[in-house]
Amino acid sequence: MSYQEKRTITTIVTGLLVLAAYCLYAFNPVRLSALTPGDLKPWAVTMLIFIGIGVGASIIIQIVFHILMSISIAIKEKMRNMECDDKEIEKTIGAEMIEDERDKLIELKASKVGFGIAGGGFLLALVSIVLKYSPVVMLNILFLSMSLGSIIEGFVQLTFNRRRSEEHTSELQSHHP
Repeated sequence: MSYQEKRTITTIVTGLLVLAAYCLYAFNPVRLSALTPGDLKPWAVTMLIFIGIGVGASIIIQIVFHILMSISIAIKEKMRNMECDDKEIEKTIGAEMIEDERDKLIELKASKVGFGIAGGGFLLALVSIVLKYSPVVMLNILFLSMSLGSIIEGFVQLTFNRRRSEEHTSELQSHHP
């Protein structure tokens, strides 16, 4: 599994955990019964808190991921070649974690999908208001569509990266009979 695939899976899992935590907290029957219908402030505060949690969790988890990935690469390199020094290990780590133009293109394609889902959620939120649903429903549609858009963006990116890895593997096999 490539670096990009591992990083994307880490991002997806982080997003899913934050979204699950939000749903468990926000839609808890005890919490819902304590809220005043139509009062948007508790919902806005909850969403802002979970946005902060999501950003913080993403940063921390990505830092831990990169540290663990670097350690893993260093151990593999040291096991492969006991004579290698720190500079060689750093080169290997850098080469393993490099992103090329194709990776950036994959990210752009995936982000289009994520923004499309968030945009669709925005339209759905507007329709919910036209259909006279509560503004709370509109806020939750917006929040959930952005969260789901981000998670689905990760799955799209993972799919493109896997397809790229499979193409690369088949190219290598075709050159070595």
